[in-house]
Amino acid sequence: MNAPRYTPQSLIDFATRTLQAVGMEPAKADCVALTLVEGDLLGHDTHGLNLLAPYVKEVQNGTMSRTDEPLVLRDKPAALWWDGQRLPGPWLVRRAMDTLMPRARDLGCASLVIKRSHHIACLAVYLRWALEQGFLMLLASSDNNSASVAPYGGTEAVFTPNPLALGYPLSDGGVMVDISASITTNNMLNRKRAAGLRYDHDVLMDAQGKPTNDPKVLSEQPPGTLLPVGGLTHGHKGYGLALLVESLTAGLSGRGRADPKEGWGATVHITLYDIDSFCGQPEFLRQMDRVAQMCRGNRPLDPKQPVRMPGDKGYKQMHEQSALGVILHPSIWPQLLPLSQALGVALPEAV
Repeated sequence: MNAPRYTPQSLIDFATRTLQAVGMEPAKADCVALTLVEGDLLGHDTHGLNLLAPYVKEVQNGTMSRTDEPLVLRDKPAALWWDGQRLPGPWLVRRAMDTLMPRARDLGCASLVIKRSHHIACLAVYLRWALEQGFLMLLASSDNNSASVAPYGGTEAVFTPNPLALGYPLSDGGVMVDISASITTNNMLNRKRAAGLRYDHDVLMDAQGKPTNDPKVLSEQPPGTLLPVGGLTHGHKGYGLALLVESLTAGLSGRGRADPKEGWGATVHITLYDIDSFCGQPEFLRQMDRVAQMCRGNRPLDPKQPVRMPGDKGYKQMHEQSALGVILHPSIWPQLLPLSQALGVALPEAV
């Protein structure tokens, strides 16, 4: 039986009404809803509407702000520092990008760090928005509220997965690199643990440092950890990425693991580079299109699985689901139905 599909707009409308029903300001609710659904459109279904129910709970608990504005702590032409006051992360990031874009066009590049943001959802969504307007974007996020990744050579968690993202345009679409310093993420782990599934490979280790594919080790006492990129043999690479993200986020924002925990959230770093301020779009595309051509045309290990550029699959899924409707992961509906019933917001109808 084919999975039901839903128009993107019907899902956006449902998410918007749901967030407004718990008191989020309309403009903020619109932005968060759009960002979550765009995550599903790109195929990042752990960071799309899968986050709606947790976000609603955060709003109801008062740990995600419904109203207010970020505090501008420092404002230099190419360097800004905000206190996000635990406002919705997707709205803060888009607001930050709106602030940075004219400055980057004028100055060549501009950066903004946000302390005390709430969770920012799918990083690839922001990359697409930036690259389609001619920017190269660097985006990083960390969260000092929790830790699930040990430093290389250790067995006790220090970091979150610490996502790092890079986006830039190509003549046809663009590149969207959305990775983390750990092999897997907390959201994917939670989904597998809830379904009673194991990973195909050992991407975790228990508290004694033994590699495992069982997500349950993170809930044991003492808890296990996610392995950094590179695993037990080359995990210094993931460790290095984690430190890079910590320095760009916690370090530059002055808010991190040296401070008291405030609850699930994010510290964010955004840098936008205006390509026309450097060699210009034609030369940039000449170089990066050639790199893409060399990668996509590379002889594959499996002829049935040609080499892709990061973002190729996301663009393909976005175009397909925009035309045919969005397929939501089966684990999402059990979260949305109680929301609908509790808040009196009608569920979207399938196409």
